[in-house]
Amino acid sequence: MPIRHLKNLFDPHSVAVVGASPREGTLGALVMHNLLGGGFEGPILPVTPRHESVAGVLSYPDIDSLPLTPDLALVCTPAPTIPAIIRDLGNRGTRAAIVLANGLHKPDGDGRGTLRDAMLTEAGANGLRVLGPHSLGVMVPRIGLNASGAHVSAAPGGVAFVSQSAAISSSVLDWAKTRGIGFSHFIALGDAADIGFGDVLDYLGSDPHTRAVLLFIEGIDQRRTFMSAGRGASRNKPVIVFKAGRVPESLRAAGFHGRPMWGADDVYGAAFRRAGMLRVFRFAELFAAVETLSRAKPLRGDRLAVVANGIGAAMMVTDGIVLGGARLAEIGADTAASLEGSAADGWTRTNPVILAPDAPAAAYADTVKALLAAKDAVDAVMVLYAPTALSSPDDSARAVIEAAHKARRPVMTCWMGDHAVGPARRAFAEADIPTYDTPTLAVDAFLHMVRFRHN
Repeated sequence: MPIRHLKNLFDPHSVAVVGASPREGTLGALVMHNLLGGGFEGPILPVTPRHESVAGVLSYPDIDSLPLTPDLALVCTPAPTIPAIIRDLGNRGTRAAIVLANGLHKPDGDGRGTLRDAMLTEAGANGLRVLGPHSLGVMVPRIGLNASGAHVSAAPGGVAFVSQSAAISSSVLDWAKTRGIGFSHFIALGDAADIGFGDVLDYLGSDPHTRAVLLFIEGIDQRRTFMSAGRGASRNKPVIVFKAGRVPESLRAAGFHGRPMWGADDVYGAAFRRAGMLRVFRFAELFAAVETLSRAKPLRGDRLAVVANGIGAAMMVTDGIVLGGARLAEIGADTAASLEGSAADGWTRTNPVILAPDAPAAAYADTVKALLAAKDAVDAVMVLYAPTALSSPDDSARAVIEAAHKARRPVMTCWMGDHAVGPARRAFAEADIPTYDTPTLAVDAFLHMVRFRHN
């Protein structure tokens, strides 16, 4: 697969910023701020003929003046300047560039094609790989690299996120920041003129720092490359896909009507299944997948034990699990007997385990410990909590965290509501225990784990 020079993009030793600027509100200033603030330890080289320094860093008037050849260059200049800059970078020996500008679909001025065509010609002449154009950039938090124009930075983690959409990338970043979720790589492909999903999947599939890969796809041009890389990556780790543009109307609205294969949704669905990828259909599922893959322990089976302080929530989860093709764990007589002191009056000694609405925190701890001890019957435990006037969501959360601390099987939580359960959700996040806002999202997350295991 064509992963040539991708190490320069994802693990550079030096970075140049072409079009760097000290002027607030400009892309060149934002990119310099992000690079300097990320903790990247290699040289950062601003290139601009207008300023002697940018953000306190000595700048250089052009690419030829740089004291060393940068592994990676971020190009922050307008579209008409891009082909010449790519040519100069290639001649200098740089092997990876991120192009943030939009508008390269316009004619190049010589009547021989578009600016995009000219950029690719110059890049190909020197073996330079291009991410973009119209890319938000790349983040590799493990090495302190924030080579992007994003409004927030990514924290370190084990999930790689790859998207064509800058808007979706920004939204996922913002969501992850408040949830304390980190990433191994955060990659915004933009228009994917050169580096596409196949290239990135091939690289991430063998990356030891990446546990799982999430893709937000608008359309794919290099289909064979994508399928080959997808099959290889899926053998090693979960690959979860959200495909936008499922109907012709959305493609027309986005201006993709000239690319008919982008709209063959049934073809995409079959391709994802054949490659062993997991497809989600709602954006909330994508967020739930990030939560699960970044925090959950590996799943060894599909038998789920459910704990809830209300029958309604337990019924919702039971419906979703059974209809989704997973199983409720069968609780043995010994386990059921050990739960009698914690469960609510009238509990039927079966799964789900129903706790009283005012159950003390100790009841949650004892129940979770007993279910985790049933190693031959239970593959995962899901705990649901509905706030009441007679129980503490925070104390109950701490009890579950303590019970799950050394567990080797997944423990998933759903503290329903909003205002009263916010601190408990944050406590779960800090303890690296997956937590979901609704029972439906919790069920979806468990089913994702089951389907990946089956794949």
